[in-house]
Amino acid sequence: MSGVRKSLARVEVALKWDPSASGEPANDLDIIAAVYAEGDLRGTPEYVVHFDHRAPDGTVTLNRDSRTGQGFGFDEVMTLELDRMSERLRRVVVGVVIQGDDGSKTFGDIGGLALRIREGYVDLVTEGPVAGVTGATAATVAVFTRDAGGAWSLDAAVHGSTAGPDEYLRTMGDTPGAGG
Repeated sequence: MSGVRKSLARVEVALKWDPSASGEPANDLDIIAAVYAEGDLRGTPEYVVHFDHRAPDGTVTLNRDSRTGQGFGFDEVMTLELDRMSERLRRVVVGVVIQGDDGSKTFGDIGGLALRIREGYVDLVTEGPVAGVTGATAATVAVFTRDAGGAWSLDAAVHGSTAGPDEYLRTMGDTPGAGG
């Protein structure tokens, strides 16, 4: 393999899962992206995109949001336009959280989980995001980092957490991985 690598530009993160059984609380999962600036790569994000929001500059958009997992294909889809982000933005952490009042559901309780990260028609990641984190209620599924030359790369190692959605939002920048 040569030392030349192509920088990531426009990436799509998609998640699907099976609905809960009849009479059970809904399986409600959410994709979350936290964007960090140079100088604070693991601290306070510049902005967070989740629950039907979009980035102030339009570079991160939650295109599809599901509260049940019902439907065809991928239930949640988020687009990251890395090539359009300000030069001072250097790290994007993407996670998945399970919504719920009591926090009793874990990834191991939800069937049919599948994650796809792609650029154009090229799949960068195609797997279930729960490998090794079946007891978790939140998981970081991707960390995108910009190098000194401006090229974006992907670290797709999965890191689980038992934190609830609010706590996970506060701590997702601490995720191990590239960029800081």
